[in-house]
Amino acid sequence: MIVWHHLDEDGELARHLARKLNTPLAWPEDAELNTEHIAQIAAAAACDVSYNQAANGHLADLFAALPLPGTSEGDEFWDALRRVGGEAALYIDPANAGGPFFEYLINGNEGGIAGRVLSFLGQLDEQQRDAVTEVIGGALDHDTFVAGGRYLGKLWLRDTETAAWHVLLASRRTYETEDDRKRFLEAWSNA
Repeated sequence: MIVWHHLDEDGELARHLARKLNTPLAWPEDAELNTEHIAQIAAAAACDVSYNQAANGHLADLFAALPLPGTSEGDEFWDALRRVGGEAALYIDPANAGGPFFEYLINGNEGGIAGRVLSFLGQLDEQQRDAVTEVIGGALDHDTFVAGGRYLGKLWLRDTETAAWHVLLASRRTYETEDDRKRFLEAWSNA
């Protein structure tokens, strides 16, 4: 983990815990788990969890900016998106991908909706992507945002694609990536 390289024996988090818990860093003495170890565990967990939760939350926020399914505005929007996006739109259509998918995303089951978003965007041809940009931009083009509709649609698509990628990347567990990271660091060190 990258975060371990930034923690020294008297790191800021360790000092904070020692002060808040009123314990020395090495307390309890001769224990396998002391205040400093707790600080390292907390820092590592915060780093991984924060990145993962931020990516998940951001993807959900992007969809929350769109018209809500089940409303008249939402029904018109999602119908228009299905028309211009074709079969690819089924990947993100609320009737097909809604329900618990966003709840799963928020609760840590990242891959489902993120994979659907990337499949949706990956299957759009250039004409469809332009048309989807117009539909999304038109839905976002109101007082909340300053830029024009087409530009907002492009931003939404770009940001959603990146956020979905971040969600999938963050969902890779340390035990799954540790060997890859070691090989990467070794290869780059020897280059």
